[in-house]
Amino acid sequence: MEIIIGKTAGFCYGVKRAVDGAIEESKKNKKTYCLGELVHNKEVIEDLKNKGIEIIEDINEVNDKNLKVILRAHGVEKNIYEKAKINNIELVDYTCPNVLKIHKIAEEYANKGYYIILTGAEKHPEVIGIKSYCGKNFSLIEKEDDVYKAIEKFENSQIKKILIISQTTYSVAKFENITKIIKEKISENLVIKNTICLATETRQKETEKLSKQVELMIIIGGKNSSNTKKLYEIAKQNCHNSISVENGKEAEETLKNMDLSIIEKVGIMAGASTPKESIDEVIKVWHLFK
Repeated sequence: MEIIIGKTAGFCYGVKRAVDGAIEESKKNKKTYCLGELVHNKEVIEDLKNKGIEIIEDINEVNDKNLKVILRAHGVEKNIYEKAKINNIELVDYTCPNVLKIHKIAEEYANKGYYIILTGAEKHPEVIGIKSYCGKNFSLIEKEDDVYKAIEKFENSQIKKILIISQTTYSVAKFENITKIIKEKISENLVIKNTICLATETRQKETEKLSKQVELMIIIGGKNSSNTKKLYEIAKQNCHNSISVENGKEAEETLKNMDLSIIEKVGIMAGASTPKESIDEVIKVWHLFK
């Protein structure tokens, strides 16, 4: 049996920056808060907690103004910065630079009077943050079926200019299809900015290519990780035997219930918030089965 590990598997730049930075903060301070989960990976979060970083869901939970608050890689709503300033809370901002760029674009075009269409998952923290910069005139498209409602809402708004942006980890194929539909309906004063990050795009392309070459695809990453879910969806389209696991233990439980006799090649890909340790664990487990 041959095992092929994706070259882009594991931490992207933004996640590595956030995790390394949070660990450094934990060394400087006995206790540090993080507003929301720094990244969407259970193992990473548990490690940070063990290093003294406490996860909070509301900045109002900070009672000691001498403690620092880390902002997660997914970013936060605009009013968080305002609340922190009013309450003299020091923020350590590890929002991914790609997400911060989207915040600036959304705010700039909202101020110019554009109607904004954002593609992404409604309940994802990155999308919640981006929405706060879009002003009142915007629509969110999560599924491709939502595009027609968004177009109707734009047309009823009487606004003449429109901007399309995306969550950094959204499906490249879905974004391209959505923009194609919108361009067919709206041809004037339309600005499209593909804000899906390069790390997401390259992972999705590599997963698509790899999943066509193997009999089994193993996608490694957190169950609440948007980019990991997209990789699994792509893998499943091309390889019937595709599984999504968080770590070695889950991989072992899943693989022992599968018929592996027909597997000659296995591909492994991991989400952008998956640590190397988790990838190594799964590879070690696979060697026990082959």
